[in-house]
Amino acid sequence: MLEVGRVWCGVYLCILSIMDIWIKRVPLWFLGAGGAAAAAVRICQEGALDFPALSGAILGVVFLGVSKVTKEGIGYGDSLLILIMGIYLGIWNLLGILAGAFILSALFAVVFLVYRGFDRKAGYPFIPFLLVSYFVWICAG
Repeated sequence: MLEVGRVWCGVYLCILSIMDIWIKRVPLWFLGAGGAAAAAVRICQEGALDFPALSGAILGVVFLGVSKVTKEGIGYGDSLLILIMGIYLGIWNLLGILAGAFILSALFAVVFLVYRGFDRKAGYPFIPFLLVSYFVWICAG
């Protein structure tokens, strides 16, 4: 049986994915609420923010730097979500989910480049790839 926190994380990612696809923005207050919830759940589970959670958060901060350097090649919302997921899931689980998301994103880009004449500079939402990768991670155990 899945733990309740994982289900809520999946619901949160679904809502963010819909926002990312339809309005191409994610509200900062919604990310903040998710971050507070992730930290609270992690503290309740572990008694404190442990090394994996802090390392996951640091990886999110690195992505925020990448967002700034690339002028939002990876959006700030995506990077903040990665930070939140790092707190909740820890560094090792986050790295697996990110690897899956980047692979799915690359496959999507290749398919659209080949079959649709997708512009190389065109952007597309990244959170849905995090969502799919998260569900694969849950199913894989």
